[in-house]
Parts: sequence; structure tokens; C-alpha cells
Amino acid sequence: MTAPTHHPLTATAEKALRQDLAAAYRLAARFGWDDTLYTHFSVRLPAPSGQERFLLNPFGLMFNEVRASDLIVVDILGHIVNGDAKYNPAGFTIHSAIHMARADAHCVIHTHTLAGMAVAAFDKGLLQLNQISAEFYEDVGYHPYEGVATNLEERSRLQSALGQRAALILRHHGLLSVGSSVADAFYVMYYLNRACEIQLACAQLASLGQAAISEIPQPLSQHVRRQMVEAQPERALVWAAWLRQLERTDPDYKN
Repeated sequence: MTAPTHHPLTATAEKALRQDLAAAYRLAARFGWDDTLYTHFSVRLPAPSGQERFLLNPFGLMFNEVRASDLIVVDILGHIVNGDAKYNPAGFTIHSAIHMARADAHCVIHTHTLAGMAVAAFDKGLLQLNQISAEFYEDVGYHPYEGVATNLEERSRLQSALGQRAALILRHHGLLSVGSSVADAFYVMYYLNRACEIQLACAQLASLGQAAISEIPQPLSQHVRRQMVEAQPERALVWAAWLRQLERTDPDYKN
């Protein structure tokens, strides 16, 4: 099958998306979310219906090496339409599934962090243990483990598990977040992972007999969730602060 022709955006628009996604990779490395060459982030490029494509990291680069120009363009059928590198097949399965199903999911972030994978093994998933976890009350889906995500038939099940939520816990696997922008999806992942870190710390203390785990009552979790939704505009400010950090230490991500 012949790969479709790549129809580039305006130079300014595509450059901005590439730089944001490259920044996300660099920040993830800084926060310790990377897993050598594995896991993947993507951002959708604007295109007519039926010609959807997204930016994805080339397989072989560490997160702290990714630059804007390194990102490859992949379409929903799996063709590389711009870029001279391969991608992780599991990354294509997961990211194409979400981009196909959610018009609002312009960015998808998937991680294999220690805390995220630990909580993914909890029968009850993410517990309501703190203010951060309450932000995700009824906004996290769960997808059962099916092995390495190379079976395209899994896409429909991923889509169903996520629904219209902002995050997904892949059982025995890791975390996934979506957003209307790279900034939005990264913010969601940062705090989802932080909630998992707190849960893991609580479990460790409980196992040592130093603490009893107490969950936030459901009505209070609902209240906190509403408060957090109203505060969403703060995400842009947090993203801008993270970018300032990169400008001081890793400005080559924009190249």
C-alpha cells in the first residue's frame, strides 16, 4: 500500500506543536518518568477528517535526547508520512486508538513509572487518599492487561475503557492521560502520577504498621473534583513555568 502524501501545516503551527511535544519528553526525563527507549507521547496534527495524523517519538531515542525535529508523523493506518525513523508498534496501537475515538484528545501521554505501575496492580486502583487523587474522582478509567499492545483489535477496548475521561490506568502496565493540548495532558499526567506516588507511600507506611489508610468520603471527593475542574486555567501557567526551566537548562529541545 502506498503511504499517503504528507500535507504540512503552516510552518509556525507545526513548529509550535513539535516544540511542545519535545518539551514534554524532556520534562518527563527530568521527572524520572522515562523507561529507557519505551513509552510514548503523541500530539495530533490538524487535518481533514479521514486524514488524521500525529507526531510520535522515533524509536531509539532516550527522552532526554528528543528534539522537535526528531519527531515523526504517523497516520491512523500506521504509515510514516514524515520522518526517517521507526516507531514503537505498541505506541501506535495505544495512541492511534485514542486519537481516533476522541476529537478532543489532541495529546496522549503514556508512562511506565514505578508509582503508576504499582497502583495499576492494586485491585481497587487509585484510592481517594488525598487532595490530588480527589482531582481524578470518577475521571479515571481502567483497561485490563492484554499483553504488549501490538494487537490492533485492542484499540476498541482501550477506547471504551477511557470513554470521555481524562486518564486511564492500564492494569499491570502503566498510566495514560489525554488533553486538548500538550500542556493539558502533561499536567494531568503529572498529578495522576503524584497521586500514585502518594498512594504507594501510604501503602508502604501501612505495611510497616506506622499508619492506617483512610479514604476521603465520596461526597467530599466530589466537591474537591468540582473545585479542581474550575481551576483548570492554572494549567497553562504551570506549563509556562516548566518551559522556563527547560529554557535555562535544555534549550536545544526546540531544535
